[in-house]
Amino acid sequence: MTEDKSSRLPYRLREPFLSKTEAALFRLLTDLMGNRYVICPKVALSDLFMIVRPNENVHFFNKIFRKHVDFLLCDPKTYAPAFGVEIVKPIAKEGMREADKFLAELFTDAGVPLVHIPSSDKYDPGDLIALFQLAVVKVGKSLPADAQIDSVPSCPVCGKMMVLRMHRNGPDAGKKYYGCIDSPSCAGVVSIA
Repeated sequence: MTEDKSSRLPYRLREPFLSKTEAALFRLLTDLMGNRYVICPKVALSDLFMIVRPNENVHFFNKIFRKHVDFLLCDPKTYAPAFGVEIVKPIAKEGMREADKFLAELFTDAGVPLVHIPSSDKYDPGDLIALFQLAVVKVGKSLPADAQIDSVPSCPVCGKMMVLRMHRNGPDAGKKYYGCIDSPSCAGVVSIA
């Protein structure tokens, strides 16, 4: 029985999944990190970051939509992000590209060090270690000691993102709370103390 080629979906595997530069860095990171971190390649920014108060900050979505960080190093027990790793193209006098600056600011605001590694086919372990140390120092200096985490809970019913809402009437009129983004289909609510 022959397969009808017109019924086949128009998708094919990308080859290779990692470029030569990415594969070389992945191999070295694997050797350097051992069991200390799980190394995840090409992590979508929208899987890593969520937009606080999405109904108020909708214009920020395009900044992370369809973008990724080259590698994310996570704690092997909790899978909490420990480092972002981005391969950057060296730019002579201009400094960092706008996309690289945004990524650095995004990770810094989250308190996660982002390591910028110049693109190459070969990497020196000593240089990489120095770049990791520099990234840790940068994040440490940029976060105020009393920085509050501004996060949005996930819906306790369906697990989706929640949005900030306000009670319109009843005994809680005027008080803010988080409601499921799928309200009224989902009745998930988290009150704010």
